[in-house]
Amino acid sequence: MISVADLLVNDRIPGNYFATDAYVRGDLELGILENRQGDRLLALPSTLIQGIYSGLEKETGQASRLVLFNCGRWWGKNFYNRFAEAITDYYGISLSDMPMVEFLQALQQCWITHGWGKVDIDQTYQPRGFLVVKTWNSPFSHLAPSSEHPVCHLEAGILSAFFSNLSRRDLHCLQTSCESMGADCNRFVLGLAKRLEPAETMITNLDHDAIMQQLCQ
Repeated sequence: MISVADLLVNDRIPGNYFATDAYVRGDLELGILENRQGDRLLALPSTLIQGIYSGLEKETGQASRLVLFNCGRWWGKNFYNRFAEAITDYYGISLSDMPMVEFLQALQQCWITHGWGKVDIDQTYQPRGFLVVKTWNSPFSHLAPSSEHPVCHLEAGILSAFFSNLSRRDLHCLQTSCESMGADCNRFVLGLAKRLEPAETMITNLDHDAIMQQLCQ
């Protein structure tokens, strides 16, 4: 809660740092996109994302999943660092001390503003050592080639690195449902790699709820 005393010192009531109209700035004539800190933003056309998928598939085959996941891990680590720095500078509080509600609002708006769709966190299984992240309208899901397996390997890597840094534990991430396969949303399960390992072979045979039931036994 913001006190009157705080307002006498600082007359600005911070809104959501990642609000699209305030966060994204650009010059149409120069073709430049920047965030509110002046850092350059990159717009990825759908043809480029499709080309990355098809190119990796031709060059690496089934290993493309691992390549995308590892690229996501690298991206997610840098994303976490920038996210944490922005939160600390803007709100004057470290990410670890931020209330869960405010953290989730910032993450959700950040996800939308960057064009990744929508994101939410399901803490139902947290007492059992698992965190479920849901995303909707993912460009990585909609633009991927058809597959019998979930295809958001890049997002899985991003989430793995982001929440590993946030929790200071090495967390793996496994996608258990995918919009490309007709699911209502993309679901990602975060947990220790050893505990998630049994679910690797369940994805093509069981739905998300059944997988979580098996993992929590």
